[in-house]
This record gives sequence, structure tokens and C-alpha cells, in this order.
Amino acid sequence: MRGDDQQSGHLFSYLSPDQRVPADHPLRPIRQMTDDALRRLSPRFDAIYATSGRASVPPEQLLRALLLQVLYSVRSERLLMEQLQYNLLFRWFVGLGMDDAVWTPTTFSKNRERLLDGDIARAFFEDVVAQARGRRLLSDEHFTVDGTLLEAWAGQKSFTRKDRPGDPPEDPGNPTINFHGERRSNTTHQSTTDPDSRLFKKARGAEAKLAYIGEVLMENRHGLVVDACVVPATGTGERDAATSLIASLPPRPVTVGGDKAYDTHGFVEAVRDLQATPHVAQKRRSAIDRRTTRHAGYVLSQRARKRIEEVFGWMKTIGGLRKLRHRGGARVDWQFLFTAAAYNLVRIRNLTAAYV
Repeated sequence: MRGDDQQSGHLFSYLSPDQRVPADHPLRPIRQMTDDALRRLSPRFDAIYATSGRASVPPEQLLRALLLQVLYSVRSERLLMEQLQYNLLFRWFVGLGMDDAVWTPTTFSKNRERLLDGDIARAFFEDVVAQARGRRLLSDEHFTVDGTLLEAWAGQKSFTRKDRPGDPPEDPGNPTINFHGERRSNTTHQSTTDPDSRLFKKARGAEAKLAYIGEVLMENRHGLVVDACVVPATGTGERDAATSLIASLPPRPVTVGGDKAYDTHGFVEAVRDLQATPHVAQKRRSAIDRRTTRHAGYVLSQRARKRIEEVFGWMKTIGGLRKLRHRGGARVDWQFLFTAAAYNLVRIRNLTAAYV
């Protein structure tokens, strides 16, 4: 017998969002690890919020929503708020009830700025790394460093001279600018849209873009990110950032793998001063010799270092870092570190499921 297509405008639901999400849904372990981290971050939230006044967006819900934006490649906060209106899975993960109101995109963005000032991304990332260490997933001896180019949210037309203003454009929305015959460099020019970005190209023959450099320190056992940062795009930015990340490790003998960009005498000496052995890929005139490359550990480091490209691939394709959404070095660093924490959560979930 054919059923009737009867549609009712108003229905009562006696099931909570938690009951509608399958018990084996892949977001459940991520939600558990996230909630554990947020409970430990509660004292930091108390320090950056006032004790009186109108209640703001709960920071726990704000961070869960930002985590969803990374995990599901939602390209803007406006679309994220739209998803929260009707997506029951998103509502469950964030902690909203069926009838709870969703914030406006402007309110959401303003509350996010408070988390930026409190350096919450760094605290959240470190807690996730501590959870991985508690599960014995991290190596304490073997690491890899590498950097990637992060394209800034700024166009080439915004890269103008610092010393003199240009002529007013005939079309402010899409001005016509002719760069032919003009020598542009970061010394004389600066982006009016994102002044912290730099004109840079990483490979010979590639086009120069306004960009930042995102640096990652990865442990070699399971490919988890143990530290990350964003620095201005300069010729020595990768090596300087890598040295800083290695210096943040506990003082013990470690090995650090890297590609040929790190095979310089300055970087090798700096790494050795930090009680680390540089396992970098060799150039024709290399800064390392057989005293380093003859060991079996060097071959293993060179094999494991390629896994760091998986980190960058995930962060750019899934995490939305192929083209940055925020402007300014502080916001970009916040976004990069938070995306690295999201990658670790996914990786920990997969590794834990494999061991069960």
C-alpha cells in the first residue's frame, strides 16, 4: 500500500542531538578529546573574560565551531553559521540544542578575536600534543622540520610603493595597474591589504606571491605535529623558524631531518649547538659528510621526513590553508597552529582506532 505524502509544519522531537549521532561516528572521539582539552583550558578562559556584564558566546562552543570549520573545509564563518542552523551533526558537536539560537557571523568573529588575544590556539595545541604523549604516540628522539608557503589574502595590485602614494584609481573596486618596467621588492613596496605579508617565491621559475611561511616540527614515529609557527616569507625564514622550533624541545640528543633547503653550514652548526644531529638531504656541496650519513638512522630520517608533506597536504586541502582567510601575522599564526591541532586530533583518532 502506498503511503501518503503528508507534511506537518510543526513536530515535537523527543530525541536529543546526541541520540541522533551514531555511536561509531568518527567525530565522537574527536569531540571527547576536544572536551578534555577545553576542561583543562577553563582557567585560561576565566582570565580573558569579565566577571560581570552580558554573557558572550561560550568559548568552548566557539572553539568547537572553529574546529568544525577546519574539519569540514567550510570556507567562511558565514557559511559555518548557516550550517549550524540546520545541520544536526554540527549542532551536536558544538553543543547547541535543537532550538538554541545561532549567532550572527559578526558576533562570532568578534568573540573569536578575544581568543586570539588570549593565545588560546597555542594552549589548545599543546594540550592536544600532551594527549598524544599520554597515549605513547610521540617519539622523543627523531623529528623532521619543513616549511610551506601560505598564500596571503592579498592581491598583487595591493603591493604598492611605500614612499609615495599612487594616483587615485579610476575604478576603486578593480583598479587598472601597470607594473611593467617597475622593479618591485619588499624593501620598497608593501601590501596595503596585508602589510605583514611578503612578496616571495619558494621555487626557481615560480611566480612570486604575497605570502607567509608556515613551519612545522613533526615527530617521526607517527607523523604528529609537535610544534608549528608562522614567520615572514624571507630567504632565511624557514631555517630561522626551524632553529627556533628545535630549541623549544627538551634538552636531549635528537635527530632532525630536513630537505636540501636546510643543508647550509649556518643551519647545521646551529642545530648541533642545540645537541641535535642534522639529518638533512645533501646538496652537491653539502654541510654534512659521511660521519653523519653512514649511520642507518640517517636513511630512516630521510625516509620519514617525506611524511611531513602529508601534514601540509591535509592542512591546505582540508584545513583551508591553500588560501589564507585572515590577514596579519598574528591571525595567520593562530589559524595555522589551530589547523595543526585539528590535524593531530584526526591523526590521534585514526591511530587509536588502529590499535584497538
